Amino acid sequence: MSESSRTNRRVFLVVLDSFGIGSEPDWPDFDDEPSNTLCACATSGYLDIPNLTRLGLLNIDGALESPYDVDLAPVAHPEGAFARLREKSAGKDTTVGHWEMAGVISPKRFPTYPNGFPPEVIEEFERQTGRGVLCNRPYSGTEVIKAYGEEQLKTGDLIVYTSADSVFQIAAHEDLVPVEQLYEYCRIARKILTGDHGVARVIARPFVGTDASNFKRTPRRHDFSLEPTGTTMLDQLKEHGYDVLSVGKIYDIFAHRGMTDYVFTSGNPEGIDKTIERTARDFHGLCFTNLVDTDMVYGHRNDAVGYARAISYFDSKLPELLAGLREDDLLMISADHGCDPVTPSTDHSREYVPWVIAGPRVKAGTNLGTRPTFADISATILDYLSAPALGVGTSHLDEILEA
Repeated sequence: MSESSRTNRRVFLVVLDSFGIGSEPDWPDFDDEPSNTLCACATSGYLDIPNLTRLGLLNIDGALESPYDVDLAPVAHPEGAFARLREKSAGKDTTVGHWEMAGVISPKRFPTYPNGFPPEVIEEFERQTGRGVLCNRPYSGTEVIKAYGEEQLKTGDLIVYTSADSVFQIAAHEDLVPVEQLYEYCRIARKILTGDHGVARVIARPFVGTDASNFKRTPRRHDFSLEPTGTTMLDQLKEHGYDVLSVGKIYDIFAHRGMTDYVFTSGNPEGIDKTIERTARDFHGLCFTNLVDTDMVYGHRNDAVGYARAISYFDSKLPELLAGLREDDLLMISADHGCDPVTPSTDHSREYVPWVIAGPRVKAGTNLGTRPTFADISATILDYLSAPALGVGTSHLDEILEA
């Protein structure tokens, strides 16, 4: 291929947040049940994914091995390349999953707080914000505002809660605490939560409503992540003059590092539309999209029907995304962890994730098998764009491209 065609190359990487495809061998170490988010969605009767199936999603090794009896089958002649990726990092959350696919392995688990945050954290947070704290224990995000929202409106105290993930979440009513003020409280918490208490994310959770019967969270959630602990694919591309476009919460996950352009979204439909719009842009580099609804709206609420419909909606828009690809473009579809909506748990699940690759130059039916790290994604993207390698993961460029 000529050097001029290399400079026109673009990669579109779409993360279907939490769309796992089966338990990894070490799932008991993460307090999981046997899981398969893909197959769990199929049990709902609402999963309709002809385009993902055509590309080879169901041909991925082990993707249909699950505790569930489902009516799914691979195709004889898949049109894309595909693989099953195992997470090498010690985690099963958004941050470590995205960091790993971008080339940063996290060998140590981020701290979690099953009994709430210790006094030294809460007292310092209260001192610096001038507000008291309610709750301070693991809680469902929708249930915590029902339980504490009315008290928050009366007292002005902030609702602080966590989950099985490494998160410090702050909920406040928008009429009482303006969103920008809530973001400032999160920045305060982010500065406090370092070292041994360095949680992966501090999350602003604004809500509205008049009482517990109608409180609801708003789309103005905002994440304040730790800085990646090493050089990411995004850093590498930006440093060497490539375009890096972010759609959705990618900008927050990477602590605002390594991007040349970003846009926030209100949910999956807007995220999909913004990604399709970017296929019409002239750029050289990466467009990195996170579609969060599958995890935040459906996975954590054990809503298999909603999850299946969200994946099916993405599938229905996939032809538009593929139609926008140019001759030298690649589309990659993956996930960052699992969140099986059928198991009793509402937490993330330690699962393999899919890696489906499509584009005019992709060798149809290429099965890359099971790979030992999500970082093969970044290694392949950097190789394709002729950017310097990070030395993490393996590039599969020669295997997936037509000669």
